[in-house]
Amino acid sequence: METELIKLSLIKAGRALWTTLPVLLGAMLLIALASSFISKSVYASVFSGDSFFDAIIAATLGSIFAGNPATSYIIGGELVDAGISMFAVTAFLVSWVTVGIIQFPAESILLGKRFALFRNITAFLFSILVAFAVVSVVGAW
Repeated sequence: METELIKLSLIKAGRALWTTLPVLLGAMLLIALASSFISKSVYASVFSGDSFFDAIIAATLGSIFAGNPATSYIIGGELVDAGISMFAVTAFLVSWVTVGIIQFPAESILLGKRFALFRNITAFLFSILVAFAVVSVVGAW
């Protein structure tokens, strides 16, 4: 009885994964496409030098050009080398990994529009708060 339930659960999970695979693959391809069109030097020309506005701009850009944590370290290093403030770099990196406007259609299909919207808005706001908290802690350290 128990092995039959496990087998049935695995079959249902496999079917669900197979059904959502095209949506997930499309989202990943869009992320890769958007990330490849923007050069790192473009980011340097966008920021004004004001910590608050730079954090908002960076969080917005990170939300649009979502990516994975492994590439965020490389991009973060390049942004720091370009002279961009730590507020902006931190907000960008946190929103880069946690907010996903490109993935929103897939996320809303899989998890519901209301949840996806709430999660993305909350992650966006927290990316700005985390940027100020990290820079404050690192600056005091």
